[in-house]
Amino acid sequence: MTQSQAAFAAAPQDGEVLLRLLETRRSVGMTMLGEPGPDASTLARMLTIAARVPDHGVLEPWRFILLAGEARKRASERVSQLYAAENAAMDAEKREKFTGIIGRSLTYAPLIVLVVSKSDPEARVPVWEQDLSAGAACMNLLTAAHALGFGANWLTGWAAYSPGVHALFGLSSAEKLAGLVHIGTAKEAPAERRRPDIDAITTVWTGTD
Repeated sequence: MTQSQAAFAAAPQDGEVLLRLLETRRSVGMTMLGEPGPDASTLARMLTIAARVPDHGVLEPWRFILLAGEARKRASERVSQLYAAENAAMDAEKREKFTGIIGRSLTYAPLIVLVVSKSDPEARVPVWEQDLSAGAACMNLLTAAHALGFGANWLTGWAAYSPGVHALFGLSSAEKLAGLVHIGTAKEAPAERRRPDIDAITTVWTGTD
């Protein structure tokens, strides 16, 4: 048995720990995230886990861009300018308000991971499936952050779809921004929210109708 096979076989012994992590994971509002963020080795582990997702065709249709330290301030200033320029027709007072909100959004968490979906339309695997793999990478990143004692939040909004933001961070015309995952230490435990009624969203198909 290889080391990898042994690890896989041993996983059920730790199943309850993993299930408890999944049951208790909760997004932390970006304004409630602060220092410290993960150190280099912890971040490397998080990203390794993020990339361990279903990947039809082994295409690796995602990549990561990291924002930390002073780069967050520089990104904040430039993203604010882009928002104001792209929303020039908006009411001036409203535009000023949201420009400030957009800018500050990159300054709370000590680390922001931009998860990029780099789906290939020429691949034999549908683009939709490649994009889903990038979404799975976002989810794994959230779970890894939670397991390692950090708070995290997967956000999209205007920045995820802005051509200017895409250009700023070096995305190609074929790439999409699957999410901006904000990671840091939660200033306080987030309140629980209403969860889905599993019975209401689950059906059993029998084929007898």
